Amino acid sequence: MTRAAVVDAPPVVVIGAGPSGLAVAAMLHRAAVPALVLERGDRVGVRWAERYDHLELHTARGGSHLPGLALPRSSGPWVARDDFVAYLERYRALHGLRVRVGTVVHRIEPGAAGAAARWRVHTSGGVLAARAVVVATGRCNLPRIPDWPGRDAYGGRLLHAADYRSPAPYRGRAVLVVGAGNSGTEIASVLAAEGAEKVWLAVRTPPNILPRGSSRWHLAGRLTEFLPPAWRDRSALLTQRCAVPDLTSFGIPRPRTGPFSRNAREGNNPVLDHGFVAAVRSGGVEPVAAVAGFAGVRVRLADGSVLVPDTVIAATGYRTGLAELLPGVDVLDGSGRPVVHGAQTSAAAPHLYFAGFTNPLSGALYQAGVEARAISRALAGRTAFVPGQRRAPRDQDALAPLRLPMGGATAGGAEGT
Repeated sequence: MTRAAVVDAPPVVVIGAGPSGLAVAAMLHRAAVPALVLERGDRVGVRWAERYDHLELHTARGGSHLPGLALPRSSGPWVARDDFVAYLERYRALHGLRVRVGTVVHRIEPGAAGAAARWRVHTSGGVLAARAVVVATGRCNLPRIPDWPGRDAYGGRLLHAADYRSPAPYRGRAVLVVGAGNSGTEIASVLAAEGAEKVWLAVRTPPNILPRGSSRWHLAGRLTEFLPPAWRDRSALLTQRCAVPDLTSFGIPRPRTGPFSRNAREGNNPVLDHGFVAAVRSGGVEPVAAVAGFAGVRVRLADGSVLVPDTVIAATGYRTGLAELLPGVDVLDGSGRPVVHGAQTSAAAPHLYFAGFTNPLSGALYQAGVEARAISRALAGRTAFVPGQRRAPRDQDALAPLRLPMGGATAGGAEGT
């Protein structure tokens, strides 16, 4: 029997069940706006679960919770990876969020002109029509390793920090960590403390380093965000001089650019000292020049020196992967990041929202709540759901986005979980 064509559009589709995606879905649920979260992994917070074993949040517990649920005091001041993943599971359950795991989103494209369903989301389980889409796959989506000369023929082991799990396999081995951000400095410090024979850290740009115990740093970022960046930079550089030993003689000069200017320009946050400074001063971690290329089993550095490590761990960042997800949709800048975020949408792509693509000094998890509330207000005000859906958001027929036949016209009916 032929089904009737869709008259009203289905609810919101949120892509990604990390902190940002869950926060958006929770705020939409609170506003009685039905939403379905799609997650390619087998659980919520899967990227956190896959990070290295000794990972702890870089923001203190009090500033790291999502809207509607505090992190438990039993997690301590610096929340460990497994505790945070468990918190995300509790968050999903508390808010009764519909999350469909094991669903890969291949691409998002605009719906037919004039159709109520503004977007079509192509997934591994079919095509979903949505009135609005929130992309919450985040900044750290796909690992990025620079295309160094000779990289593909390198005779040693090369991996991205996303594939590093623990220091155990590297005991008694020589390791070169590339990248002096939070991940790189933390991995290098732990490797040195846990028995690696030799640990080098390749540094391209001297990092801004702050004491880890300074949990007020992120609060200062929120309170001073309207001040001129030059003022904020001078204050932060003075803090570093007073609180962090000078590592110039060890190969890491003091930075000339303050953390606020660098964050605005590059999206980088200061390094919180997890024992890195002590590891450098004791000789456990040796800073070296940036990587210039590979030759056989050797790694050539920018200053002309050569290393022969057993393993190279590239803590060299990530790319968003949005260009593949949004082919032909003009919403990205030259680096592949969205030109709008939070409650803003582009004129080229109305009702397409982005969450979790900024890295402010106020803290990414704090920002997740800010963006979630803003997106919820925008959708609750602009998206006209039928009264029955708003009064009974747990009704499965009202909640489920409509399934479209692959390559076919929109069809009516509910889509099961």
